[in-house]
Amino acid sequence: MTKMHVKTGDTVKVIAGKDKGKQGKILRCVPSKERVVVEKVNLVKKAMRPTQANPSGGIATMEAPIAVSNVMLVCPKCNEPSRVSHKREEGHMVRVCKKCGKNID
Repeated sequence: MTKMHVKTGDTVKVIAGKDKGKQGKILRCVPSKERVVVEKVNLVKKAMRPTQANPSGGIATMEAPIAVSNVMLVCPKCNEPSRVSHKREEGHMVRVCKKCGKNID
């Protein structure tokens, strides 16, 4: 399994692709494929079959996964997109913002 620099719930900024510049929260991570699903980014239309929950079916708009390399973590302290370093503190690893030097976790 691949380690990723972001987690579910982090705020990220898209740095490449058709949605470049947009910010959103990570809804889901797929480490095996190195992809993340970001809120209101990479929206696609999907045809839905009629089911008991949705009897009319139709076309739904949903978020599709994007490559994790195309997103950059937004530091909650300095509100800037930043690279992430790791530091061992009190026996476990924490993520650290490269711009301001504060702990992210």
